[in-house]
Amino acid sequence: MKIKFIGLPRFAILLCVLQACIFFVGCSTETSSNDKANSNIYAKPENWAYTETDINGKDADVFFICPTLYYGTADAVNMPLDDEETKKRCMGCINMEKGIYDDNCRFFAPYYSQMGDYAYDNYPYEQCEVYLNIAFEDIKSAFLYYLDNYNNKRPIVIAGFSQGADMSIRLIKECFGDKSLQDRLVACYAIGWRITDSELEECPHLKFACAEDDAGVVISFNSEAEGVESSQMIPSGVKTLAINPLNWKTDSTPAPKELNKGACFTNSEGEIYKEINNLTGAYIDNERGALKITDFTPDSFPQGIRPVKSGVYHGYDFQFFYRNLEENVQKRIKSFLKSQI
Repeated sequence: MKIKFIGLPRFAILLCVLQACIFFVGCSTETSSNDKANSNIYAKPENWAYTETDINGKDADVFFICPTLYYGTADAVNMPLDDEETKKRCMGCINMEKGIYDDNCRFFAPYYSQMGDYAYDNYPYEQCEVYLNIAFEDIKSAFLYYLDNYNNKRPIVIAGFSQGADMSIRLIKECFGDKSLQDRLVACYAIGWRITDSELEECPHLKFACAEDDAGVVISFNSEAEGVESSQMIPSGVKTLAINPLNWKTDSTPAPKELNKGACFTNSEGEIYKEINNLTGAYIDNERGALKITDFTPDSFPQGIRPVKSGVYHGYDFQFFYRNLEENVQKRIKSFLKSQI
């Protein structure tokens, strides 16, 4: 997926303005009649990958947003919600990441009109924003439906990967200015996308994690080899914020591979078929904010696992640090619940 920074066509400018007007109204726990109408598509079970309604002793809910699995074309940039082939791919990816949250959380994951790879490969970043806004309309509608019908003021974990991470950050910006929602936010795991200091300045309720158990914060990182200087997630000249999932520090303190409690690799159904302890260490590059992988190269990939090209380990952000993330979700939930007493 390659984003080109070139001029924006006039029609795209008009669409961007229109989208900005639409989203300016924001969102709250009390949905408007228009929001409720938009949310009706999420009254249909087929528009959800998961709606786990049984509490069964689970202390929090996860609202999960899947990454880009839709290919797309010039005539169909955003995924149709009746695209069963793409839904099947989405389910496999969702299942892979679901295990990280399962121990103590109900799980909710909508299908949405995600922007396809076609746009990432062929359109300038500004034009992509038009189609990402279309995707976010669905995410916002699904989230509002979830709040109205399932949440019942329970603690919430927002989580997403890649495009899903982008959508997660947008959701925190747009909806969690509402104090009642802020008070319910355990954390937002927005992994595989960038978040910058300027975004925090523009949105005071958007807070980045600084420890392993702080609540109401965004957790994010982007994995890559030490020689990489630019990627789609962190273009040259951009610095993103990051927290190291091995030592939970935001500075460049190296974390040795002995802190890696288990990398888990999954098949197309999302099932773990290989687990490796102490696979790699990592540190944060202070210049770009990338999470640099120290004990691993594409040539050393375990047998049966697809090699990673060009040193950008984007597709393995969750898998490299699976058990550390699984443990951290539980730690943050426990910390959050303790703070409510």
